[in-house]
Amino acid sequence: MRKPVIESIMGAVVLLVAAYFLVFAYTSSHQSQVDGYHVKANFLKVGGLRVGSDVRISGIKVGSVADERLDQDTYEAALTLSIRPDIRLPVDTVASIATQGLMGDKYIRLEPGSMADRLNDGDAIKNTRDYKSLEDTVGEFIFLATGSNEGSR
Repeated sequence: MRKPVIESIMGAVVLLVAAYFLVFAYTSSHQSQVDGYHVKANFLKVGGLRVGSDVRISGIKVGSVADERLDQDTYEAALTLSIRPDIRLPVDTVASIATQGLMGDKYIRLEPGSMADRLNDGDAIKNTRDYKSLEDTVGEFIFLATGSNEGSR
């Protein structure tokens, strides 16, 4: 009679611990949307970046990707970024797609410029750098290595 009560209590404890870990994983994944003003940025390829991905300056989250779509005229990936209202980006800001480590999540890295004029809601970041996959980087390395050998002959 006592054994089923202990098993029930242990089962409840296991379920509570599992629920705690689910909540912890969700809150620590930083996939929450940031409310703020929106800026646009176009890229030739985004490499698996998705809605909800971080937008960071110096490694600190300052926004998130609010929307992604295909531009019907240029066939580029058109992203809408939501930036915290207290962060006012210069118009010469550079946006690039980066990754956390070799196989980590993708995010938008912003490098603020030095101009006094600031981006407003709905403006576009003109200076963008596309995502470079590992294959692209290895291909460039091989090209440079083989090209420099032929030039020295």
